Amino acid sequence: MATLIHTLADHSDDVNYCAFSSLYLATCSLDKTVRVYSLKDFTELPYSPLRCHTYAVHCCCFSPSGQLLASCSTDGTTLLWGSGDGRLRAVLRQPSRSPVRVCRFSPRAAHLLAGAADGSLVLWDTQTLKLYRSGNVKDGSLVACAFSPNGNFFVTGSSCGDLTIWDDKMRCLYNEKAHDLGVTCCDFSSQPISDGEHGFTYFQMASCGQDNQIKLWLILFTDVLGVELKYKCTLTGHSAPVLACAFSYDGQMLVSGSVDKCVIIHETSTANTLHTLSQHTRYVTTCAFAPCSPLLATGSMDKTVNIWQLDLKQPCAGNTVENESKVAVEDWSEDDVSAWLCAQDLADFVELFKMNNIDGKQLLNLTKESLTNELKIESLGLRSKVLQKIEELRVKVSSVPVAIPDEFLCPITRELMKDPVIAADGYSYEKEAVENWISSKRRSSPMTNLPLASLMLTPNRSLKMAIARWLETQQK
Repeated sequence: MATLIHTLADHSDDVNYCAFSSLYLATCSLDKTVRVYSLKDFTELPYSPLRCHTYAVHCCCFSPSGQLLASCSTDGTTLLWGSGDGRLRAVLRQPSRSPVRVCRFSPRAAHLLAGAADGSLVLWDTQTLKLYRSGNVKDGSLVACAFSPNGNFFVTGSSCGDLTIWDDKMRCLYNEKAHDLGVTCCDFSSQPISDGEHGFTYFQMASCGQDNQIKLWLILFTDVLGVELKYKCTLTGHSAPVLACAFSYDGQMLVSGSVDKCVIIHETSTANTLHTLSQHTRYVTTCAFAPCSPLLATGSMDKTVNIWQLDLKQPCAGNTVENESKVAVEDWSEDDVSAWLCAQDLADFVELFKMNNIDGKQLLNLTKESLTNELKIESLGLRSKVLQKIEELRVKVSSVPVAIPDEFLCPITRELMKDPVIAADGYSYEKEAVENWISSKRRSSPMTNLPLASLMLTPNRSLKMAIARWLETQQK
């Protein structure tokens, strides 16, 4: 069940975007302002609204730690703000001076991506505040972008309908026509999906467009096999162009907003519609789930932002202990730690841990002394509770075996390959296993079941070397 609990009506023009951190909600508008609210009671922060843009603000986003807020505008700039004090930290001007339509932080916040109406995109280094890489989409305006959860690649969407996959060096890896009349938004689920049949792990992505459709995609990205974009399914329910889509933090739901004035919450595993919300009186332009509370925000051209309370059994299910085999705890970001705190009923410590930049590695190294002397947790009971949860996490982590990268496993035997070869279907197999497959008079691909054009097997030396290097790292 989704219950409307609050309506924000402070903007004087269309609301273009809304974004959550673990503590705040930010909204931006055609009225040239960015507004920031506390999630405790939805009161506007003292420094809000932020008024440095000279034209409409199209997008805003928080850094993974929540300490920075970015906003971009028709004025050709992307601005960086301190979310705690509202102080303007940097003015990043698009080299082409074109209106900037979308911005996103990378998962580690090392870079900020800004995409513009002329199709240009820029990666800014958030430490030096200098341009790191730049590029251009093939056609149209750049209107959507999203980083993969591991930060190894990102996807952009254009007004011509293309989805383009780029690596972190701004090299174009893949391009596909996804929505005939133009892409409007795209988002990644933070939770990967395992393919039990072939042993691959995919990232799930959603895109929506002017064709009234929402599409779910699976993306496989490895250093050895390259990148693959697979269409999964189409989510239905809207009767007009879909302007926004966003995954819940656990990836189990996807919310969408449309020109039909409706908000739909979909269940991603079944593609079923869970809720249809019809309180907005004009186009729904933006929607977002909160990372650490069962909240949903939707914004509209009716100048309002609606806050919804979701009835969930697990209100905060980010990269918690149950999911740590997918993302190693020592590799957790500060946001992942915040999600874990929420899941352990320790949400009151989120701000404290963020102020001290506690990531996964530091979390595992916390002691009674550091909690007392560095984090200044005075209550013995609270210190004991935090230490108990951390110790449970350490035990859980130590019992998890090191996962072999999926691309190193033979699709037939599901064992680490010693002598990998490439078959005519383009996939790599353990030589003995695929030879046995072929000798049993099966001339079809073990992966696709399609006939093999040739029975020739070519040694995959690069994969063999990659496996050898990985084995060396495990022995250190």
